[in-house]
Amino acid sequence: MRVLSPLEARVLGVLVEKQATVPDTYPLSLNALVVGCNQKSARHPVIEATEAEVLTAIDGLKGLSLVFEGSSSRVVKFEHNTARVLHVPSQAVALLAVLMLRGPQTAAELRLNCERLHRFADISSVEGFLDELAAKAEPMVVKLDRAPGEREARWAQLLCGEVAQPAARAGAHDDGGGSVSAGELSALRAEQTRLAAEVAELKALVQRLAKELGVE
Repeated sequence: MRVLSPLEARVLGVLVEKQATVPDTYPLSLNALVVGCNQKSARHPVIEATEAEVLTAIDGLKGLSLVFEGSSSRVVKFEHNTARVLHVPSQAVALLAVLMLRGPQTAAELRLNCERLHRFADISSVEGFLDELAAKAEPMVVKLDRAPGEREARWAQLLCGEVAQPAARAGAHDDGGGSVSAGELSALRAEQTRLAAEVAELKALVQRLAKELGVE
């Protein structure tokens, strides 16, 4: 299968998401698809696609058999065919959809964000399906290198092509997994400020005592 455009991936992700979250209105009309693609929440990046652009993406997905037009409706509606075309289970479809909609995420974030599409028992089950997707002859996901300041590595989908790895810090060395997170760094800075203030107070006290005692 060819590489998907970002908007094709967004359309496909929206169809998977809405099938699970609003089954009463699924399949989706073109208007509903546009609204779902341009949604402000649970999307990264946030976009503003036009009906014409979304329709072009739909046509591209129809050519890959990933999307088809639903029947028994006066308004043309669209459904996805992801599991059958990609030969993956529904759990993997949920993970791919959330990655297409929200960008790279950790396994823990994926478990949380997939809650309404599929409820995974634990993080290890999420990682199991991700490992299967990554081990395919044509990998569908990749585990990115851990970014500076992060404790967990993120996963990204490859349906839109290769993904750039996080840039490493200049002169950074492997610390065996003991890197400091952004939160820990903030706490260390706060502690440094507190200690500096305490030292200043002690110096002022010593100077006052020395003055009272007449000691240089």
